[in-house]
Amino acid sequence: MSELMDRLGFGGREMTAAGHSKDFVLRVVQPSLVGLMDGSVSTLAPLFATAFATRDARVTFLVGLAAAVGAAISMAFSEGLSDDGSLTGRGNPITRGVITGVATFIGGILHTLPFLMGDVGLALYVAFAVVGAELLIISYIRYRYFGMSFFISAVQVILGGALVFAAGIFIGSA
Repeated sequence: MSELMDRLGFGGREMTAAGHSKDFVLRVVQPSLVGLMDGSVSTLAPLFATAFATRDARVTFLVGLAAAVGAAISMAFSEGLSDDGSLTGRGNPITRGVITGVATFIGGILHTLPFLMGDVGLALYVAFAVVGAELLIISYIRYRYFGMSFFISAVQVILGGALVFAAGIFIGSA
């Protein structure tokens, strides 16, 4: 596996304090984490605001899908255009952009999919549980690859998600 990672340009001999290839963390994990966090959190407000304002599962799904796609495109370009990798060692900007964009879409679409059920009330409960799982996965990635305390990471990530979630509910209920 490490030989494959080396060939793809994601491996390296220098290791992080958490015991992972620095190149893998910089070129794959970090862009994935940024995308997953952005997709999971940035799409919450429009999704939940729409659900509370319209009580229409189809409209909520379409808004969530648009938010996930828009966020993915935006984040892909942002990451890809942020640097060419020569100064930071973060690797190919197109590869990083694709990784970030895909992760952003996944983070945004997972809690949007429950609205395909048609029942807004049930979809809200399922979406809330999905968001919780997403935030715990983000916390675990931070713990595993960046050596952060899982508890502290979970508190930080859940606090950020809760603020955006509350904004969506407040705006959608107004």
